[in-house]
Amino acid sequence: MPRRTSPTPLVRLRTPGGFPGFPGFLKTASVCALVVALLSPFAPTARPASAAEQITAADDHCGGQCSDILPPGQNGNATLAQILLNQIFGTQPEHAEDQLGPYANLAKGYPALTNATVNTFFNDASFGVPADQVASTLKPAGRTDVTIVRDKKTGVPHITGTTRYGTEFGVGYAAAQDRLWLMDVFRHVGRGQLTAFAGGDPSNQGLEQQFWRNAPYTEADLQAQIDNAVATNGDRGRQALADANAYLDGINAYIDASDSGRYFPGEYVLTGHKDSITNAGTIEHFKVTDLVALGSVIGALFGSGGGGEVDNALSLLAAQEKYGVVEGTALWEAFRERNDPEAVLTVHDGESFPYAGKPADPQGAALPDPGSVVREPLIHDATGTGGPQAGAAAAAVGSAKRGMSNALVVSGRSTAGGHPVAVFGPQTGYFAPQLLMLQEIQGPGLSARGASFAGLSMYVELGRGQDYAWSATTSGQDIIDTYAVELCQDDHHYLYRGTCTAMEKVEQKNSWKPTTADGTAAGSYTMRVWRTKYGPVEYRATVGGKKVAYTTLRSSFMHEADSIIGFQMLNDPDHVKGPESFQTAVQHINYTFNWFYADATHTAYYNSGDNPVRAPGVDSEFPAWARPAYEWRDWVPATNTARYTPPSAHPNSVDQDYYVSWNNKQALDYSTASWGDGSVHRGNLLDDRVKKLVAAGGVTRASLVKAMAEAALADLRAEDVLPDLLKVIDSSPVTDSTAAAAVGKLRTWLAAGGRRTETAAGSKKYADSDAIRILDAWWPLLVKAEFEPGLGTGLYTAFTRNLPVDESPSAAHGPTGAHAGSAFQFGWWSYVDKDIRAVLGEPVRGGLTRTFCGGGTLTGCRDVLLTTLKEAAGKTAAQVYPGDTLCAAGDQWCADSIVQRTLGGIKHGNISWQNRPTYQQVVEFTSHR
Repeated sequence: MPRRTSPTPLVRLRTPGGFPGFPGFLKTASVCALVVALLSPFAPTARPASAAEQITAADDHCGGQCSDILPPGQNGNATLAQILLNQIFGTQPEHAEDQLGPYANLAKGYPALTNATVNTFFNDASFGVPADQVASTLKPAGRTDVTIVRDKKTGVPHITGTTRYGTEFGVGYAAAQDRLWLMDVFRHVGRGQLTAFAGGDPSNQGLEQQFWRNAPYTEADLQAQIDNAVATNGDRGRQALADANAYLDGINAYIDASDSGRYFPGEYVLTGHKDSITNAGTIEHFKVTDLVALGSVIGALFGSGGGGEVDNALSLLAAQEKYGVVEGTALWEAFRERNDPEAVLTVHDGESFPYAGKPADPQGAALPDPGSVVREPLIHDATGTGGPQAGAAAAAVGSAKRGMSNALVVSGRSTAGGHPVAVFGPQTGYFAPQLLMLQEIQGPGLSARGASFAGLSMYVELGRGQDYAWSATTSGQDIIDTYAVELCQDDHHYLYRGTCTAMEKVEQKNSWKPTTADGTAAGSYTMRVWRTKYGPVEYRATVGGKKVAYTTLRSSFMHEADSIIGFQMLNDPDHVKGPESFQTAVQHINYTFNWFYADATHTAYYNSGDNPVRAPGVDSEFPAWARPAYEWRDWVPATNTARYTPPSAHPNSVDQDYYVSWNNKQALDYSTASWGDGSVHRGNLLDDRVKKLVAAGGVTRASLVKAMAEAALADLRAEDVLPDLLKVIDSSPVTDSTAAAAVGKLRTWLAAGGRRTETAAGSKKYADSDAIRILDAWWPLLVKAEFEPGLGTGLYTAFTRNLPVDESPSAAHGPTGAHAGSAFQFGWWSYVDKDIRAVLGEPVRGGLTRTFCGGGTLTGCRDVLLTTLKEAAGKTAAQVYPGDTLCAAGDQWCADSIVQRTLGGIKHGNISWQNRPTYQQVVEFTSHR
């Protein structure tokens, strides 16, 4: 069997000792000598703590019951010496991975968890630092109005300022201390300049190509976003700009200090930006437009729901070709599941929030002629190693956009302490250094602790305030529409409201050459995007014989900077005083997120995003004609603003008995852009467990963590689909010995809980490993055999482009490829579930319009299942888990394992698979202001 391709990192940096490009003649002794020589300028001067020092906060209402965790560790910067030591000896810089062990240990430690042992697996997230836990105190750049205190256990910065400017200056300085290299990488990703900065490795090319296609901004565009955010938000807008400038001053002060002191991140040497001997070279200062470039990356990854209308159109046309217009359309709607009555809901009290549903009288659809769709080329004038790199990076970003993260929030009515309990956080992949970073900010108008994206950390973005906590999951409702613009004159002119108008050409030219970090040979190319009033061109096609360009119009396009106001409000204790003021804060965030809130008395939920009001009859699932009748209502192309659905129309709730979210459907009649919101969703893994806890009462922090941790190890296919598959098989005795043995192993695993868990902590072997191997091999075989005969190859293939068949832990999916942790979000589990229940004669709400398995007969379906099960059972571990650059073929545990994907020079070991948030909070406030 061929080896599986290597998982794709977001940034490829070939670090010494582990990758090609490092001078092979450099012997270990001489490396050690180099390390010794580099140790003198090792770190900035921070004053050690004295016994009397401490940082405290008067208004902390958590009573020691707030906890958090963010692996691998707080320290994301490493000098060249530290990188060399890590690569040669495996040593870790201080606080680079001290949160990885506790995080990993929960997978086997959760069954015995109690409230008293929560912080064995999490950090104490109380405000302040006790005197005996202060590791260092720093007055950045000699300022007297801000202090950065770091604690001994994790090295998290606790920034306290007496002025607003000084506070934000300290926040920026601390961010650069912990994440300067990563911040620099991602500002270049956002500007489409990664290869010129970090090297021409194909994964770097793919990453910048994918992001820049979605947000092809010029410097003027970035500045215009800032100007608009300031101009339209009054005092808060002006304060946000002042905060951003102070934050940037702090970052740049650290750049200057680390440059002159020669303790800047070693990656700058490895990529050729600095000389390790002479210190020649420059680390560019950050500017305010860099923050918008960074924001465009994060928004595209985690908060930009929608798109896919062209793929939807292609699968609809395939269904209509197979079954005719009426039956084909009905079948397409059944597989689309845009309002499935069996879907798990976050707002489950029966309230309806209609959005993006199927119009009663569809108007304005512009479906392509069969075979006419061609993707718009992005890369031009490529030389050397340059070229299109659409595969892995495009798949990674596409999957990330569909969302991750989970939340479990229980009302105080059902808890042992009478106060709400929340366990929540975002799944943002696993990186070294991590995309997120921890901090505490205390200053005028600011009081919060939690996580923020590196380079955008002027405010805490997910965390806790004085008497409240908040978090988010990706929601994915549709804020991106595809328009068919009619071409005129040539391929680069289009009709805009009756006038033939030139498209705007936006280009980014990049070139690279080999460095120590990336030995990719020299190359170059030009990325070119054609922009229209209706957004960038993504495809070309014909519609009814007319040449068109398909464009993507996103409500947050040119508005990534706007969300800063909502985050500012969340950090302001004078603004957030309860669930209603929390909801008004997150209403200012135009990213598509589900927001959750808990204080000592109340819980709340709100779904954010600028949801455009579409013209009557326009179906957001498909491309629409670019004509005034089908445009967003009150759309102003010059500013890309429109009429948006009011806050009351967004799914929202206060004090529901409990909330769960794992990127599932938000509420009745609220359609999301992603496929797969059906009867079986990973959200069920949370909902089933939390519902039982609430019914029993007496919920504690420990019991809610245990529910999350158990769900994090569950195989969704085993827990929610396998029982019905076994019912079909058990309808007659199994006489084949191979099939009978496989059924026995699956049944034993199912009885044990159907979880993917080690035999013992650190064993790196799964309990019930044979059953897991069988199901991993069986699922894609059974889905294909169940559905392809009835759908036909063309329609089956089209549907798999809308929704992949499987998303097991070892599959290459998510924002980092394989080894990403997040799993079981997208797959055909609902289709299999509904079809099998129909075969069994059980009631099915929202069925598939026809029965597929075995032609719809129980005997035929049983034959399909047993035939594919025997084939799966015969596959060896090496065939099911073919190996990659990190894992040997057949190593099941390693294939599933989580890797902290290197974005710099420090490497970490694999940890056992868990399907849980990267950053996670456990909170129960005991009092309120």
